[in-house]
Amino acid sequence: MTADKPLRADARRKREALLAKAREVFDAGDFFDLRFDDFARLAGVGTGTLYRHFPTREALAEAVYRGEVATLCERARELQATLPAAEALAKFLRDTVDHIGAHVGLARTLATLMAAGSDALADGSRELEQAVTDLVTAAVRDGTVRDDVSPGAIMMALHGIGAAHDRPEWRTEADGVITLVLAGLRPG
Repeated sequence: MTADKPLRADARRKREALLAKAREVFDAGDFFDLRFDDFARLAGVGTGTLYRHFPTREALAEAVYRGEVATLCERARELQATLPAAEALAKFLRDTVDHIGAHVGLARTLATLMAAGSDALADGSRELEQAVTDLVTAAVRDGTVRDDVSPGAIMMALHGIGAAHDRPEWRTEADGVITLVLAGLRPG
């Protein structure tokens, strides 16, 4: 499927139904447990529609991931436009932890895709890092965040939080990591 040709309304609805069902399956952590054709049945569309939009399971997973990245990047832009810089960064980091917590099955699926060397994951990671870079740059410019900590270090903390999602006290510990990161970003 080419990205430049706009979809007809019915085709767009079917594609969105497939993505919505895939997101549910992602969240349940069952994405690789289902037969690929089952996604069509679960979304209420034909198998041909599934393959027309997403020729492989990986293509479907990557589309879900790109949607999640777009959601987080849009959230970063909203926060940057509406809050003071340091507050926007803190809120984005905490919102990202909320997002990870709400989509725990996503971590399992992404780990499988990473093992397969998906380009979409690398692209998405760069987009998220750019969103964090924009937030950090604004806070450094305001003087509310140190200028010697790279956005990559913050991304590593977020990746670590996501990778540790199966820990019994994950949520409490994740909040603690964000608190440490934010404290470490304060100047002086």
